[in-house]
Amino acid sequence: MNYKFCRQHTVSSEVWCKGIGLHSGAKVSMRLKPAPVNYGVRFRRVDLTGSPTIIAHFHHVVDTVLATRIGFNGVTIATVEHLMAALLGSGIDNVLVELNGPEVPIFDGSAAHYIALIQEAGRQEQALPPQYLRIEKPFFVSEGDAFIKATPSERFQVRYTIDFPHRLVGRQEYTWFFDSHAFHREIARARTFGFLKDVEKLQSMGMAQGGSLDNAVVFDDYKVLNREGFRYSNECVRHKILDFIGDLALTGMQLQGNFEVHKAGHALHNRFLKQLMTKPGYYAVQAPAAAPPTYFPPASLPGFMDSLQHVVKPL
Repeated sequence: MNYKFCRQHTVSSEVWCKGIGLHSGAKVSMRLKPAPVNYGVRFRRVDLTGSPTIIAHFHHVVDTVLATRIGFNGVTIATVEHLMAALLGSGIDNVLVELNGPEVPIFDGSAAHYIALIQEAGRQEQALPPQYLRIEKPFFVSEGDAFIKATPSERFQVRYTIDFPHRLVGRQEYTWFFDSHAFHREIARARTFGFLKDVEKLQSMGMAQGGSLDNAVVFDDYKVLNREGFRYSNECVRHKILDFIGDLALTGMQLQGNFEVHKAGHALHNRFLKQLMTKPGYYAVQAPAAAPPTYFPPASLPGFMDSLQHVVKPL
């Protein structure tokens, strides 16, 4: 089996940052703290009485409009998907995420700043192996012409297709295979995207209050409004893969299977997981009895950290 991480990992030290929420527009501080084995990813709202904690799990998803929001007992955390993708892509199994607001900071709309934060914290190997969710039989969900199909594979791979009626987006397809560098190199820097007319409408409705050209790729009818343009020629479909990885990370496990996704979004991602996990014969959960030595990117990937001027932009 093609396991990439044969031991669980947490962050080596506590790290701190601050930013704004994409949809709330609220200023928020975030801390990543080391956690013990089998702890998983948990979010703590330190701004609320009792500092309630929410386990990052797909059963705790309470909203999928424009982003993935988790909640428990009336407490919610919004826009968790980019951070969840960065944690999975960095091999972090156990971490406590403390926030003093209702939303994870968006930074530049990609996972790049979270990766930089994790690299600043360092990774600490732990004693036990991780759990893996392995696809055992083909499984399919659909809604209209959107679908997700999972099939068995010896590795974790995603083929995603999008199709938007805009001359600079259109139909894009990209296939991504997980290895120790691939997430950082090929997916992490892809930013969320939107269309100016939609952003203006959302903001008039009280949504996307923190949205700007600093944290999204925005199109008018003819062009990209961001001065820097695209980071990848197919940045939009790469960002959809980022979202998908982040939503799959809410299984709390590492992944083994081939996923074909067509014109989906957060809602279908979550429905796929909820339906799959009611079909025991279609998946298996296991930890590897033996695995090759762990391998992982060095503390600084060539060209990656150079692309980030700062881990966080001061407010």
